[in-house]
Amino acid sequence: MQAVSPGEKSKSESGLSGELKNLFAVAENYPELKASQNFLSLQNQLSEIEDQIQFARRYYNGAVRDYNIRVESFPSMLIASVFNFRKEEFFEITLTSERESTKVDFK
Repeated sequence: MQAVSPGEKSKSESGLSGELKNLFAVAENYPELKASQNFLSLQNQLSEIEDQIQFARRYYNGAVRDYNIRVESFPSMLIASVFNFRKEEFFEITLTSERESTKVDFK
């Protein structure tokens, strides 16, 4: 929650993804939990949230790409230098295992 830059946020998100994987691994050992309507609802909600987060990442990175192009392109670079606009960093996931969506299917 203390993360400010996109790089820091991606690191903290990696930790959260790891903890979710641990939760799902623990749930595998409890068939009653897997069959619970509340847990099934949680699985569906997590799938929807992950889809929304991926959409938001793509949108953010597209906006950052467009912004960075403007900061480096003439004539907008003149205004950017006057107002001290700098290139922004992309939201990147460093580990390839984290690039894949979290699987929440326990069937």
